[in-house]
Amino acid sequence: MENIMVIAILLCITGGIARYLYREKKRGRTCIGCPCAKQCGGGCNSAKHPVRK
Repeated sequence: MENIMVIAILLCITGGIARYLYREKKRGRTCIGCPCAKQCGGGCNSAKHPVRK
């Protein structure tokens, strides 16, 4: 019974993450994990995310 509860909780968490990512992509935010996601238009200027053109 505990296994079913753990699986249900994990499914809820991953479902919530997938829903959040889908909604953000639909809004046009390309760099979801970036703090300046609302301002950048397709690439970030940070060292982790080079600008793609």
